[in-house]
Amino acid sequence: MRFLVISDIHANLQALTACMEAFPDRDATWNLGDLVGYGAAPNEVIARSRQLGTVFVRGNHDKACSGLTDLDGFNPIAALAALWTQKNLTADNLEWLKVLPQGPIRPLPKANVACVHGSPMDEDEYVISVHDAEEPLMHPAAGRTFFGHTHLQGGFFAKNGRMHGIRLAFADVKLPQKIEFQLERDATYLINPGSIGQPRDGDPRAGFLLYDSDANLVTFYRVPYDIAGAQQEIRQAGLPSRLADRLAEGR
Repeated sequence: MRFLVISDIHANLQALTACMEAFPDRDATWNLGDLVGYGAAPNEVIARSRQLGTVFVRGNHDKACSGLTDLDGFNPIAALAALWTQKNLTADNLEWLKVLPQGPIRPLPKANVACVHGSPMDEDEYVISVHDAEEPLMHPAAGRTFFGHTHLQGGFFAKNGRMHGIRLAFADVKLPQKIEFQLERDATYLINPGSIGQPRDGDPRAGFLLYDSDANLVTFYRVPYDIAGAQQEIRQAGLPSRLADRLAEGR
């Protein structure tokens, strides 16, 4: 079966629209959280995300923007965006965000696969380095765990007691591209689809992946989108300009 894995849309409607046009055929969609926060279209992004699929885990911005957690751990710009989002969400979308499940969850009852926003050990923890990945790989939630939160496409795996990073090298940041990565059946994986709405790996294109469980294959995608349009909406909404500027930087 083929599973679309998406994460960290962050209310960026232009990025999500471009990705939806590029999404390959799939049997189901898994959303790893942070649908909202930062961007200017939280209601529209939630509506389209709900149309895409029913497998969701909550992100830290989903919790903050729905009032489930305080903003003590957020920087001032992120906190302002969370407060703006909370005020602009419809009542239905606010309640929907509040009941999103905590990861990790098993999207397929009989498959060795899990979905989480941050680390399988802690839904709010960042897994950025091989060192960060060591404990969740040694005590895995599943043989293949899909995670987001860092906005960094790639991941980590463990084989024969050794830890490795999955680093991707895309050639052109202006064109749609994809990279296939063959999984090994005797290795344990943490795999990040990247961020649709706010990449932070220096590549401003939206990122997502397709997981083919039969072929044991992950295909990473990058898609250009209307960054200027997203930036304009952020500024028109009165959100901090830095949230618009960073979209073009991919940082």
